[in-house]
Amino acid sequence: MRRIYRKCAEMGKKMEVYLDNSATTGCFQDVAAFMTHIMCSDYGNPSSLHLKGVQAENYIRYAKETIAKLLKVSEKEILFTSGGTEADNIALIGCALANYRAGKHLITTMIEHPAVLQTMKYLEEQGFHVTYLPVDNKGRIRLEDLQKAMSKDTILVSIMHTNNEIGSLQPIAEAGALIKKMNPRTLFHVDAVQGFGKFRIYPKKMNIDLLSASGHKIHGPKGVGFLYINEKVKIKPIIYGGGQQNNLRSGTENVPGIAGLAKAAEILYGDLDGDVDRLYELKQRFIDGVTRIDHVKINGYTGRESAPHVISVSVRGVRSEVLLHALEDRGIYVSAGSACSARKPQPSATLKAIGVEKELLESTIRFSLSVFTTEEEIDYTLQALYDIIPMLRRYARH
Repeated sequence: MRRIYRKCAEMGKKMEVYLDNSATTGCFQDVAAFMTHIMCSDYGNPSSLHLKGVQAENYIRYAKETIAKLLKVSEKEILFTSGGTEADNIALIGCALANYRAGKHLITTMIEHPAVLQTMKYLEEQGFHVTYLPVDNKGRIRLEDLQKAMSKDTILVSIMHTNNEIGSLQPIAEAGALIKKMNPRTLFHVDAVQGFGKFRIYPKKMNIDLLSASGHKIHGPKGVGFLYINEKVKIKPIIYGGGQQNNLRSGTENVPGIAGLAKAAEILYGDLDGDVDRLYELKQRFIDGVTRIDHVKINGYTGRESAPHVISVSVRGVRSEVLLHALEDRGIYVSAGSACSARKPQPSATLKAIGVEKELLESTIRFSLSVFTTEEEIDYTLQALYDIIPMLRRYARH
């Protein structure tokens, strides 16, 4: 049984509740201990020929075996990266550069993570043409729009599995089948950073050619991720050097991080169904409670049509930044949208794409759960919202 942590101070002090798990998650203790052992004892360079090097290489082999088994793919199809952003960049830029003679048309959606959207903008500057698919008011693409956008020049389609802001799920299997039916040579990339560890994703079955994931979203370490690349995909490296990882990503491998990523995935998938069922129950408990407050709106789908861990809440009359800091004063940590941008927060492209009215664009908070989240924390947060929102609305009217 996984140990559930309650970040609660001694009696008389406020509880600490972390509900920003779409930004990053707390590391499993077993993962941290595993990585510490590797860093302090089995610290060899995996390219070295001596015993220390072999020990390090064995951890990479363990990680490849673990992840390949979870995805039902070959070990040689797993490439380790510094995280989801690099995995997305390698997939998009590497495939665009390798396949441009077949066409220069790319397709993605309007609600992708910046790691995809900004990379697509870069590729546009390099002469590629990008189609950005719209979504419905719940954040889901329409397959007919994808079909209309496809052409003989389409070399790659990139669609995220799970939206990081509102938790919408895309019809990945259906999209994959459609893409391959229309043009078997078109590559299909899926950003599964928010989906891996919450769903069973099988690239071969779903016609996915490339899939990105990240360690720190699944209770593993920051600074590590992976990219699944179907062995038939033509792709160029974007990092050059010593030729590690079959010349696709040069640089000494982050052995503790890679091993920690695999260990975290192993733990999560050990009781995936039970964990996901409990997350959906906690999510519904929160939605039932927060929608009792007047003029509060949930963005996107709810229930099993959405991710089990992401809840986007718009609170009319209260700016998100003000509510975020008011909750922080109660020891509750949430996000005002995606936490993956170093720039000053801008109005969410995802919220705009689903048609959220202008007044609510800057009045939206994301609550995101994890396997560590408890009913006690949900109820504590709801009570805080019951206290805080009416007070902030009174101040806003003055």
